[in-house]
Amino acid sequence: MPVVRWDPLRDFEEMNERLSRAYGRQMLGRPAEGGKEALTVPDWAPAVDIAETAEEFLIMAELPEIKKENVKVTVESGVLRIEGERRQEKEEKTKKFHRIERAYGSFVRTFIVPDNIDEAKVSAEFKEGVLNVHLPKTEKAKHKAIEVKVG
Repeated sequence: MPVVRWDPLRDFEEMNERLSRAYGRQMLGRPAEGGKEALTVPDWAPAVDIAETAEEFLIMAELPEIKKENVKVTVESGVLRIEGERRQEKEEKTKKFHRIERAYGSFVRTFIVPDNIDEAKVSAEFKEGVLNVHLPKTEKAKHKAIEVKVG
């Protein structure tokens, strides 16, 4: 019989997931310090990728079948907020659905923005169902090579 390592946090996470399913809420994970990271969302949450280059952070959010008019991006007090809504088609009398797995309704995702971001230059573009949010770094945050003289 293999030895299984006990992780007390896993028990809490499993309980949290069970409660989430019971109440129809999706859990996103543990909140960050200060409680600014979203823990639950009203109906669903789009998947995101976060990348970093020397010039910026890039957040890519999957938003299929969502019109750009139904998406709002704000940055305030060090928190990036992406919110919107995916609307379900009107129920058709001629269609009989056997399974509906796609989530519909409103969503909110929040992210704590690093201090080295220039909030005034944040931009977003929506293309082919993907929202790209560009968070440019400030000039002072970019790394510079400094020559060390030995003498």
